[in-house]
Amino acid sequence: MYLSDLAGTRHSFKDLKALLAAATPFRSGDQLAGIAAGSAEQRVAARYALADLPLKTFLQELLVPYEDDEVTRLIVDSHDMAAFAPISHLTVGAFREWLLSNETGGEQLAAIAPGVTPEMAAAVCKLMRNQDLIAVARKIGVTSAFRTTLGLPRRLSVRLQPNHATDDPRGVAASILDGLMLGCGDAVIGVNPATDNIETARDLLELIDRLRQRLEIPIQSCVLTHVTNTLELIELGAPVDLTFQSIAGTEAANRGFGVDLGLLAEARDATLALGRNPLSDNVMYFETGQGSALSADAHHGVDQQTLEARAYAVARPFRPLLVNSVVGFIGPEYLYDGKQITRAGLEDHFCGKLMGLPMGVDVCYTNHACADQDDMDDLLTLLGVAGVNFVMGVPGADDVMLNYQSTSFHDALYVREALGLRPAPEFEDWLSRNGLIDDTGRILETKDAQRLLLDHLDHA
Repeated sequence: MYLSDLAGTRHSFKDLKALLAAATPFRSGDQLAGIAAGSAEQRVAARYALADLPLKTFLQELLVPYEDDEVTRLIVDSHDMAAFAPISHLTVGAFREWLLSNETGGEQLAAIAPGVTPEMAAAVCKLMRNQDLIAVARKIGVTSAFRTTLGLPRRLSVRLQPNHATDDPRGVAASILDGLMLGCGDAVIGVNPATDNIETARDLLELIDRLRQRLEIPIQSCVLTHVTNTLELIELGAPVDLTFQSIAGTEAANRGFGVDLGLLAEARDATLALGRNPLSDNVMYFETGQGSALSADAHHGVDQQTLEARAYAVARPFRPLLVNSVVGFIGPEYLYDGKQITRAGLEDHFCGKLMGLPMGVDVCYTNHACADQDDMDDLLTLLGVAGVNFVMGVPGADDVMLNYQSTSFHDALYVREALGLRPAPEFEDWLSRNGLIDDTGRILETKDAQRLLLDHLDHA
C-alpha cells in the first residue's frame, strides 16, 4: 500500500502498479483499462508518492510476476548492478533532478543505461514535463550503423516508406525514387507489404537491392513482414538486410504477435550469418506502440506507458539498428487526441534513449483520432529538437496501404532545414555526388540528376 496526503485528503494506492497508473498523464487507454487516476488531485497525489519512492523499489516489487512472464525475467536477469550503482541511492524525484542537472552529460547517461530498468524509466518520465523529456533526451546520443551511421549529432535520418496498396513493384519503385530525390531513405527503405506472400516480399527485397547496387546508394532495406517469413526469405536466399518484428512489453502480448525471445534470437543469428552489414552487428528493426498490450488483453493491469518501456527492454539485448514507436497508429482508444499523441511520442523517445536504444518515432495518427497534421507538425518539431534518430517519409504523408497519416518527405526536409540537421554522412555524400544537395544541406531540384535516377528506375 502506498499513501499520499494532499490538501487534507489521504490517497491510497494498493500496489506499485496502481501508483504508476495513477501518476501517468491522462490518456484514453488507461481509462479504457480502468486504471487511470480518478481525478487530477489523485494524479498529483500519486506523483508526490512516486517522487519519494527509492529507485531500488523497482528491483524488489515486480509489476508482472517473474514466474509468469519471460519479459520480467529478462529485465531482472539482465539488470546491470554496476551501471545502476551511481544512481542506486536516488528516489524517483531525485533521479529526475539528476537527469536534468547540467552536470549530467551524455557520457554519464550512456553509462547508466544498462542499469535503468523500464519501470524506472517510466516512473521518472511520469514526473517530467514535456520540456524535461526533450532536454534530457537531447543529451543522449545513441548511434547504430549498417551502410549508414544513424544517431550522430546534428543528424536526422528518414525511413523511406514506399507502401503500395497492391505491392505493385513499379508503384513501390516510383515512391522510392521520389523519396531519394528529396533526400530521404538513409535510415532504411522499409516496405510494409499488403500481404504475407513470401514471393512478393522476395520480389520487393530484390527490387530495392538492384536499385541500391545500380545507383551505388549507401542504404539498407527491409520488408516489414513477420519474423517467421523473414527466416523463410533468408533460407530462400533473398537479400535480407534487416529482420523486422513488432514487439510488446509482456510475454502474453508478444505471443499475440506470434513471437517470443527465443524466436527473436534465432532470427538475429540467421540475419547476422548473412554478413550483409559492413559496419556493425545491428541487424534488427523493432516497432512498438503504446496500447498494444492492452489491445491484446495482455497488460496485467499495468499502464500502457510503462508497458511501452518494457517493450524497449525486449529490444535492448538484440542491439537493433532501429527502434520505432509508431506512436498514434493504434488509434484513439489508446491515445485520443493530438495532445495525448504528442505526450506519448516524447515519452517513448525519452524512455528508449534513456535505456540506450536508437529511437525513431513514426509521427502519426489514424483518421478517426481527434488529431490533424498541425499536431504532427508540432510533434515532429519537438522530436527534432529532442534529437530523434529518425522519422518517417511517406509520399504525401498519407499511407495508402496502412490507411493512416504520417509525415512526408517534405516534412523531413522542413525539420532538417529549420533545425540545421543533416542526413546520415554516408547518404549525404551520395546525395552530394549526384547533385541532389548543396553545401548547406539543402536539397536541389537538379533535373539532370533526377533524369539519371529515373533512367535507372526503368532498368531496375
